[in-house]
Amino acid sequence: MKNTGTIKGIKGNIVEVEFLYEKPSINDILVLEDDANVKMEVFNSTDSTTFYCLGLTQAGKLHRGAVVKNTLAPLQIPVGEAMLGRVVNMFGEAQDGAENIKTTEVMPIFGSETAIERVVTPDKILETGIKAIDFFAPILRGGKVGLFGGAGVGKTVLLTEIIHNIVILNKDDSVSVFAGVGERIREGHELFNVLNESKVLPKVALLYGQMGENAAIRFRTAFAAVTLAEYFRDKKSKDVLFFIDNVFRFAQAGYELATLMNSIPSEGGYQATLSSEMARFHERLVSYKEASITSIEAIYVPSDDITDHGVQSVFPYLDSSIVLSRQVYQEGRFPAIDMLGSTSSGLSEDIIGKEHYDTAIAALSLLKKALSLDRVVSLVGESELSASDQTLYRRAKILKNYMTQNFFVTKNQTGKEGQYITVKQTVSDVAQILSGRFDDFPAETFLYIGAVKDLINQ
Repeated sequence: MKNTGTIKGIKGNIVEVEFLYEKPSINDILVLEDDANVKMEVFNSTDSTTFYCLGLTQAGKLHRGAVVKNTLAPLQIPVGEAMLGRVVNMFGEAQDGAENIKTTEVMPIFGSETAIERVVTPDKILETGIKAIDFFAPILRGGKVGLFGGAGVGKTVLLTEIIHNIVILNKDDSVSVFAGVGERIREGHELFNVLNESKVLPKVALLYGQMGENAAIRFRTAFAAVTLAEYFRDKKSKDVLFFIDNVFRFAQAGYELATLMNSIPSEGGYQATLSSEMARFHERLVSYKEASITSIEAIYVPSDDITDHGVQSVFPYLDSSIVLSRQVYQEGRFPAIDMLGSTSSGLSEDIIGKEHYDTAIAALSLLKKALSLDRVVSLVGESELSASDQTLYRRAKILKNYMTQNFFVTKNQTGKEGQYITVKQTVSDVAQILSGRFDDFPAETFLYIGAVKDLINQ
């Protein structure tokens, strides 16, 4: 009786449990005495004897007065090589129709303390083959990357293309972990098929907590996926590519749970614990000398408001921020990357080299000058600009059109073959554009051309 409690109330995914004797620890798993498959996680206390718990399974069997037992352990997920090539939920249960996972190794989803003395600062570029990213906001191997965008501007497509180009085209010794948090299961199914058809599924583990799941499942799926990434980094000394779609849905799930627990909201209506929840998630995605975790995260921007507190809570942890623009999307330039709004700590002469750095700075300067002319052009037309400003404005349009690209993962929709452009080729092409070599070419001819040599050869 000492490790048992009684359910006092149920509000959605939140279960209020009273323990009169032995008190549970935070994160302990409770199970229903009559059915051990009904699980709850102790989240916080409301007073000296009552605790709020996250309902991790369907609440149909729960009722007031029901007795629950404390397992005296946090939620654990199976780990090991057997997880690769499989789709599982946060409990490690198979979701792909195949047999159950067979592994004897398990790890608690909250992991161990980060060994700060072993953490290294990323200083090598991970090439994606996507011109706008590699040139303006290069991804650091072992760093964290955020893909920011509102609804329907191409976050998931861009994330899937990055997975395709890094995992499928550049097959190496790294393993990949994909966390689907609060997104459409259709997209998860499509990703599974792409990886399977490309024969790289055996090196990828997929954990899904789709939008149809309750908030507690969506909230904890992110931590379960991080645990698996930590296992491959620490136990197997493998470099890990960690993908998550979508970090905002992780924050949103925490918000839903906080509302049910009557927590006093903080800035923008979000839960007061948002910053610490983001820290607990991101501070585990670090790189050690022996092996690294490269994190690539999609972040939904509600109402296209980049200043939203939920979105802003992610920024401090990122090495690269790639912002997708609705205006660019409406202009028909894909990927719809805001080149002036995207940044990367990798855009440094020491990391990318002098030629790339100087060319990128010159390109950004050109785009900023052209942006200041946009207002004038919209009022009086491009022909009213001075000759030098006309040249500058036209050159900027060529550069923006050159940064468009056909994707491998959208071939079925567009009917056009994908393009992989190396960083070296992109830097060379942009340098030629900035030098004025193509000033006499119509800007429209640079749309979706791949490399400049493709245009010259036409």
